[in-house]
Amino acid sequence: MKNFNLYILIIAIISSTFGFAQSARKAALLYENRAYIDAAEIFAQLPKTPENLEKLGDCYYFNSEYTKAYEAYKQVYNLKDSSSLSDAFYFKYFEVLKGTKHYKEADLISSTHLNDSINTIEFKALLKRIVPYTYTLENITEDVGGSSFGVGLYGDKIVFASTKNIENPNYNWDGKPYLDLYEATVSKNDPITLDSIQPLNKKINLEKQHESNAVFTKDGSMMYFSRNLKKRVDVEDTKIAVVSIFRSELIDGEWSKAEPVSFASETYSTMHPTLNKEEDKLYFASDMPGSLGVFDIFYVDLFADHSFGQPINLGEAVNTERREQFPFMANDSTLYFASNGKHGIGGLDLFASHVKDNVFLEALNLGETINSEKDDFAFVMIDSTHTGYISSNRSGQDDIYTFKRVKNDRNYYIEGLVTDKKTGEILPNTTVTLFDADGNKIGDQLVGDDGRYKLATQPNQQYSVEGFKPKYIPQVEFFDTNDKGNIEFNIQLEIESYKDAEEIVTDDEQGNTYIELENIYFDFAKWDIKPQAAKTLDVLVALLKKYPRMEIQLGAHTDSRAGYEFNLELSKKRARATLEYLVENGISRERLRSKGYGESQPLVPCGDNCTETEYSINRRCEFLILR
Repeated sequence: MKNFNLYILIIAIISSTFGFAQSARKAALLYENRAYIDAAEIFAQLPKTPENLEKLGDCYYFNSEYTKAYEAYKQVYNLKDSSSLSDAFYFKYFEVLKGTKHYKEADLISSTHLNDSINTIEFKALLKRIVPYTYTLENITEDVGGSSFGVGLYGDKIVFASTKNIENPNYNWDGKPYLDLYEATVSKNDPITLDSIQPLNKKINLEKQHESNAVFTKDGSMMYFSRNLKKRVDVEDTKIAVVSIFRSELIDGEWSKAEPVSFASETYSTMHPTLNKEEDKLYFASDMPGSLGVFDIFYVDLFADHSFGQPINLGEAVNTERREQFPFMANDSTLYFASNGKHGIGGLDLFASHVKDNVFLEALNLGETINSEKDDFAFVMIDSTHTGYISSNRSGQDDIYTFKRVKNDRNYYIEGLVTDKKTGEILPNTTVTLFDADGNKIGDQLVGDDGRYKLATQPNQQYSVEGFKPKYIPQVEFFDTNDKGNIEFNIQLEIESYKDAEEIVTDDEQGNTYIELENIYFDFAKWDIKPQAAKTLDVLVALLKKYPRMEIQLGAHTDSRAGYEFNLELSKKRARATLEYLVENGISRERLRSKGYGESQPLVPCGDNCTETEYSINRRCEFLILR
């Protein structure tokens, strides 16, 4: 009987092991095909190995079920050695920690394993002070049914994507119907509702394919939108459904069969199209080769014949190694987009970046009144108002929210300390000047004894600040008012004196600063510039061109061998001749002063008993730096 019971136990263990193996294979296949809901049900029943738990967490993560994902990932983190976990795992764990408001743990993961130090509590407090607007939101699709997101403005209507069509077969990823595009009117009631919701025609909404994120030309004749391709491609042994931008034209009141745009591909995705005000650029998100991260934002030029230029990446001010998606270009040339790669509240956050001369400034997080710990995306601004739409899954599913925004009271400024570059000493009486991106003076300040300055700025702008003190080389620093961590931009200006920068510049015992050059010789009773003197003055010309803010006084001295009045007039003529030589060689007259001292300031006070050497020492030209 004992042997029989042992036999039964062995059979049970073998059957259980075989059953787990079958279930594991099925779960892996479902996971590979991104059928995450079904895969999660099986992974939850499998042995709690780190590998199974990570896959279980992934199933929840990819469907934004962050609380469940947190429980699974936390076990993986506790079970496995930290060195054996991938960067991809740490980033997912970081996101679900923030998405479940475990900010301290999230910051630790980011600092320790992702090489990105952040204090989220301090960051959120900072955003309250620096964001340009505060937002109030209202959910307008709570009663629509299914998930809804991605508003496109279409005349007096909106077009959005939704899974409300229960007749469309379920999509394995999340078990919901496929996305279709719907149009609706927005009521002016309180609360706001969507009325007359109708699907777009069947040339747009195809069976077993997703359509989303429509954008329309101002005249309503052309629509661009996202649609997944039926054909899947292999990327690192995983089948990926590629999404492409399609274009359809309104002909006789009906949308034509949509065709993919020329820059789309069957091997990478292009999605989330938006047009600029002039409709000569189309912005979009893509993971095409050359992207900085998982998804980047690009633009293409859009020509009058409806053809496109080559995709251009917006660069590091906008894009990161993670996901940047859902661009929207407002009429004031501000790009709004969603990102999970920049410092934020959690999940996808909404950011803004102003563009000038096709250069984007560092993006600004829009703050906690519009961003949640979940995904917030698809920002759309209604023209000439402070209202619009965003999408968010903060309620547990994707919903569309209207927003109203009001300006936030905030003051940006730049401040700092001015010091001597060599000695580190504070430099009172330095003039600090603020310039805009075009070099126009915004304001200035003469610093006091404490050497500190403080000047008002505006958000999301480019500036330069200059520190200038007489006898010092002006220092210029460039900066832009972004959200890298400051509303108060602290720039220490370390300016260098001319005498520290140039060997030929020196101070005398009275603190006067001179340029030491070989003496300039004139013929007796003459003031014309001789060739040897010109070579010396050419050194001075080069120095003045090197430092365009330097101003000097040209002082001419004579010996005492003629009468006092004659010597005084002769020295004035020699000083003026020297000045004119500099002007003729490109130095502004406004930077120059000339003064004749005659015989009044001899270096060797030998009177009428001077040697020839002493006379020659007293005959000289001095170059005093005024500022």
